[in-house]
Amino acid sequence: MFIIEKICSKTGARSGVLKTTHGDIKTPVFMPVGTAGSVKSLCPEDLMRLNVQILLGNTYHLYLRPGCDVINIFGGLHNFMQWHGPILTDSGGFQVFSLAKLRKITDEGVIFQSHIDGSRHMLTPESVIDIQTSLGSDIMMCLDDVVPYPCNDSQIVSAMKHTHLWAQECKNFWKQKDSKNSLFAIVQGGMVKAYRKQSIEILSALDFPGYAIGGLSVGEPIELMYDIGAYCLELLPDNKPRYIMGVGTPENLVQLVSSGCDMFDCVMPTRNARNGQLFTSNGTMNIKNAAYKYDIDPIDSECTCYTCMHFSRAYLHHLYRSRELLAYRLNSIHNIHYYIQLMKQMREAIISDCFDSFVQSFNGSSPD
Repeated sequence: MFIIEKICSKTGARSGVLKTTHGDIKTPVFMPVGTAGSVKSLCPEDLMRLNVQILLGNTYHLYLRPGCDVINIFGGLHNFMQWHGPILTDSGGFQVFSLAKLRKITDEGVIFQSHIDGSRHMLTPESVIDIQTSLGSDIMMCLDDVVPYPCNDSQIVSAMKHTHLWAQECKNFWKQKDSKNSLFAIVQGGMVKAYRKQSIEILSALDFPGYAIGGLSVGEPIELMYDIGAYCLELLPDNKPRYIMGVGTPENLVQLVSSGCDMFDCVMPTRNARNGQLFTSNGTMNIKNAAYKYDIDPIDSECTCYTCMHFSRAYLHHLYRSRELLAYRLNSIHNIHYYIQLMKQMREAIISDCFDSFVQSFNGSSPD
């Protein structure tokens, strides 16, 4: 169930509550990515202290390793990884598109070679529901066919055909299983508004519990991403959660919340942390730069995360340059904290009906 609490009077931004088996989620929300059952360098206790509400797991990776037979021993992914909050799992469609050594798409599903050992596998609408049911995720995603950017009309139309066919089959099988978890459909259509509209109309008629916008942040110019994202968000059902997959930077999140998006995921905060890039109230900074060797200040004087409350830029610079594992942990704690607090601030601004002022203030911040 999704309850909308407040809609900004000047933008499309909205706050709500998404109820799941493992707890309520206050939106807008950012989901850290735990691809293989782990948010890299962090443990579940860290995530709880950071007030993370929901994690994303990946069907493709967990199916290949360790496999559902292992996870079934523990009764699902929650017990396996000792995270007892909500989990969303994606269907694996994007990973097959981006990682598989070889793939063949048919109406029945996707045949692919594992990027790990080259073994052959097939994902079908039924199998991705079975896998995600075994994982015990609170929100499951339909299998979809992702197209690259740029691509031609025939590629888009073919991918839409498969995405819509598989969405219907996923929903039929999901209903047969009488699952208590939610199933979201994924809108495709490339960067062509007419196709996006068609995809939304077909999927909306199937009345899913929620809807995701796929096929963005695949190399297109940022203004095109914003344009297509806003166009899709306006057309999606008002009473269902709206999720843009794989996005993005803090600026992306603020812009797309303004357009009415409720849910996001991205590897950026943890991946960038491992590369030394940190997000601050004054923009980004790269802790490996020599300028921080003698700097006694925290990453961000306005930040209350564990890292900023205890450690200097000089120490973090030293850890990173020395390739100490603690660098990845402390940097990731800070970046996840930044993202979670950003979403909290946006939610509070929406509820107070001052979101437009928040956007103006956020856009006025300058890089360090």
